[in-house]
Amino acid sequence: MKKQLKSLLFRMLGKDPEAVVVSYATGPAEQVRRMVEEVRRMIPDRRHFLVGADLGIAGVTVVRDVELGRYRIGMAAVYFDGDPVYGALRRAAFLRSPGKILAFNAQMETHHLQLRTWLASLLFWRGVPLDRIYLRPAWMGFLTHDRTTVPDDAVVIEGRAARRGHGRIGVLTPFSPYPLSHGGAVRLFALLREMSKEFDVFLFAFREHEKVEDLEPLREFCTSISLVTKPRYRQPRWCTLLPPEVGEYESAPMRRLVAGSRKQNHIDLFQVEFTQLARYAGDVLVEHDVTYDLYRQLYEKERTLSSWWDWWRWKRFEKAAIGRFRRIVAMSDKDAAMLGVTHTRVIPNGVDLTRFRPTSERHGCRLLFIGSFRHFPNVMAYRFVMEQVWPRLREVMPEITMTVVTGPDPHLFYPAARSETGVELKAFVADVRPLYEEANIVLVPTLVSAGTNVKVLEAMAMERAIVSTTSGCGGIPVSNGEHVLIADGADAFRDAILRLASDYALRRRLAVQARALVEEHFDWGKLGAMQRELLAEILPDPITVRVGTLADVARVREIQLEALPGSRWDPDNYLQHEFYVGVYDGEIAGFLVARQTAPDEREILNVAVLESFRRLGIGERMLRRLLQNGPAGEVFLEVRLSNHEAQRVYERTGFQYAGIRKNYYEEPNEDAVIMKIQVGGD
Repeated sequence: MKKQLKSLLFRMLGKDPEAVVVSYATGPAEQVRRMVEEVRRMIPDRRHFLVGADLGIAGVTVVRDVELGRYRIGMAAVYFDGDPVYGALRRAAFLRSPGKILAFNAQMETHHLQLRTWLASLLFWRGVPLDRIYLRPAWMGFLTHDRTTVPDDAVVIEGRAARRGHGRIGVLTPFSPYPLSHGGAVRLFALLREMSKEFDVFLFAFREHEKVEDLEPLREFCTSISLVTKPRYRQPRWCTLLPPEVGEYESAPMRRLVAGSRKQNHIDLFQVEFTQLARYAGDVLVEHDVTYDLYRQLYEKERTLSSWWDWWRWKRFEKAAIGRFRRIVAMSDKDAAMLGVTHTRVIPNGVDLTRFRPTSERHGCRLLFIGSFRHFPNVMAYRFVMEQVWPRLREVMPEITMTVVTGPDPHLFYPAARSETGVELKAFVADVRPLYEEANIVLVPTLVSAGTNVKVLEAMAMERAIVSTTSGCGGIPVSNGEHVLIADGADAFRDAILRLASDYALRRRLAVQARALVEEHFDWGKLGAMQRELLAEILPDPITVRVGTLADVARVREIQLEALPGSRWDPDNYLQHEFYVGVYDGEIAGFLVARQTAPDEREILNVAVLESFRRLGIGERMLRRLLQNGPAGEVFLEVRLSNHEAQRVYERTGFQYAGIRKNYYEEPNEDAVIMKIQVGGD
């Protein structure tokens, strides 16, 4: 009876008593298709309608929203990914079926939008993933069991042995620099290798999924590699004064690991990569981009309260951070000027010119876009291409294809990303060179950016023509029409691609000139020398030279017995003359003694450095101390004829050949080379 009365009521209201299911096409076609199929699986025994698009789905009737008035809607499925293009259709669904909406997000998660769960419904409506809409601030932790977890699983991998006399540099990064899956890893790997030529490198990195055996290439130039798993950060993005990206890397185990290693290994200088790690402190902060400027650009595009909050937080944090380091490294002159501090040095990104060598372009029209989705400007760039450029491009040139390299786990950063007709998505790619070789045109559609884009430099090195937005090639001294084609806006970007696609001569000219530019300015070897110079500039000096004392005589005697076993001079008498000791890292490693032989003449009696401390510059430093502090006049010395290494040291400090003394040395008998230098006076 109840069912019959209900049917009669709906007939009196002019509605079909049988409830139907309506899906709204409020997103990309492939995502909407998946949503409709999921709803049909959930409710197979009802009539299904689709509003907003005709996707040719069997068993689903395509209707307009106005035609639904005579139906009783039991459920309305609506896709939400925050795209404002579909805002009007979403509102229509809400007005038509309040309380009946089953919302889908890009991960195909579902949530019933209901008044009694208004906050969760609002957040889901705004595109917040399901696993985050019930998060609460730490100070409200009693309302949730889903709290931040910080793994304590430090792993230390030994690399090559530390070398005496080499400065020890600690480097902290938010990810492992290997494999080379994105531009940040490429830069770190290249510069760590370059730093290791003069320094011992102790690497500290957060890891996510990397296996220890995957890091084998790093052991070739790192003294040790210390890893801690990245925390699982579980706070709402809006609720902290610190940027949430900073909170994501707050790890007490990493702090303990760094502090312990710095003390145990006597690390001289500490370099922090990326602004989000700046709270760990150190001597050098590498600003891979001016992060607050990225968020400023995003705010100017969106003009929302949340984007302003992100910008304000980052600006406050970053401005304070750069003042706590002795040196700041920026990627470009533009970034350095924006930071506005005098202790900034510019070391741009580069490219391995021996690895990225030009190859002949193959026939076809293949596009390539490389951009790790873990960096949010790359997600924006991908959406710009797929939603505004690609459909128009395919209308004119249906044979065109595109490969997109997203980096590992792209769906964590943009769940809607997937391959479709003409477009192939690749996650992790161990070696991108074959992709450049296959490509005819490389796309750099970045809408907000800072620093210098490693992928632009790689494409230039491979001699591939590039279409870029203005921000995409920012920090690189390219000229539009000479090295790349620069186009802003969807129509201009599409037209630039079509122009290059139809003009091989133009592609070739741009590519050749681009290669010449990177050869001149962006070779990792040159940039590595800049990095080493920066570290040497602020590295504590391990060598000191001071006047010898009575307490030093016993140690000097030991050094003389080892280094100069045939010496005729008694160390007990050295205090009567000019007597210096060379100290390395607190330990006496050498000595020098000279005597006055005439008012304007001195003679070096002995100079010696222990074998284990040689070739560190200690002897040269003692010689320079003697020459700087004594009276004006000539200084003489003798050196064995066969001791070419010592002769080169003396020559570097200004001594010149003055003659030979036959059979001067005993055990074994050998001639002495006499050398002299004039100090002071005219």
